[in-house]
Amino acid sequence: MATPTLDKLLGIDYPIIVAPMFLISNTKMVKAALDNGVTAAFPALNYRTDKELRAAIQEIKQYSNKPFGVNLIVNKSNPKYKAQLETLLELKVDFIITSLGNPKEVIEQCKPLGIKVFCDVVDLAYAKKVESLGADAVIAVNSEAGGHAGNISPKDLVTLLKENLRIPIISAGGIASADGIKEVMAWGAAGVSVGTIFIASEEADVTPEYKQAMIDYGAKDIVRTNKLSGSPLTVINTPYVQQMGTEASWLERLMNKNKRLKKYIKMFMALRGMKAVEKAATGATYKTLWCAGPAIEHVHSVRPMKEIISDLTHTLTTS
Repeated sequence: MATPTLDKLLGIDYPIIVAPMFLISNTKMVKAALDNGVTAAFPALNYRTDKELRAAIQEIKQYSNKPFGVNLIVNKSNPKYKAQLETLLELKVDFIITSLGNPKEVIEQCKPLGIKVFCDVVDLAYAKKVESLGADAVIAVNSEAGGHAGNISPKDLVTLLKENLRIPIISAGGIASADGIKEVMAWGAAGVSVGTIFIASEEADVTPEYKQAMIDYGAKDIVRTNKLSGSPLTVINTPYVQQMGTEASWLERLMNKNKRLKKYIKMFMALRGMKAVEKAATGATYKTLWCAGPAIEHVHSVRPMKEIISDLTHTLTTS
């Protein structure tokens, strides 16, 4: 049975999500996406308080009636999970993207309200699990994604999931052009989630140094580090990253092998990693830890999102 493409699923012009990016996504970016025929999501954790999260959602809802989403970390490393979920349910966001945990509760509570749930997955086993729980789509996070990436190549992951799932597959990682979108959809994807190329947008609230790094560095400068969050993190290979190294220390590896400690170590490392990324994104520092994927190769200047989206969509057919 054919699955609906993302544009049909959400009622938008093009099958594109401007990806939720920790400490990068903001209301300006979401509004720009909605103004230009695509959708967007932002991480709930980009807002420190429930009041700020509510204000962001209400600001976007007052600006546009087009669909947008919020990314929710659903494991124990997010102490705000319960409160954030309650807010998203109360304000009835159009879709929730779940990451790093079991989405069962989210799916069960969203279904009666008509809120769609898209689940981040990196392999077939987890994708089948979230499908069985009732997910509306999976976001296939591949090896070319910025930030927390998977281990499987874009084509291999999409084709593997397409052969085994009945729900739509949204490919995340490596997209930077209209031709790239067409190729991914020819493999069987229902749409794409695009992040890296929007970091250097005028609307992104990151430091000028981060945006300049997006221009100065290329795909060859992207590395994966296991040092910070307990999961592979795809970053720009700045002098600080080179000095820090990308492999976990013997102590971190030892603690991760201990089943009793592993859960708590992962929580600690996730929080530590988020704090390190926050410092680098919001202040110029020698400790430059900047997330990006290989699509950085296609970033040549700081531009408004309208132009970037136009490049992605100019040869695509509207819904």
